[in-house]
Amino acid sequence: MKTTSERDELRPEYDFDYSKAVRGKYYRRLLEEGANVVVLEPDVAKAFGDSVAVNEALRSLLDLARSTQRLTKRSTGRARTARR
Repeated sequence: MKTTSERDELRPEYDFDYSKAVRGKYYRRLLEEGANVVVLEPDVAKAFGDSVAVNEALRSLLDLARSTQRLTKRSTGRARTARR
């Protein structure tokens, strides 16, 4: 454990009063500005160990969507006519 004299050797700019800190001060602003921070629901977060796992799953989903997109689009050829 550091003694009082060791703590006093820090520069004044590193002396931060945490009692005046505000939790989540910029949270709402980040949401409004469309930051890249994503908050997962607890049940979803349990399924993933870390952000790497989330990114892998999302990339896999994007690849699947891209590969099946061309199967679901109508062809650009002739328009279909109704049979009589």
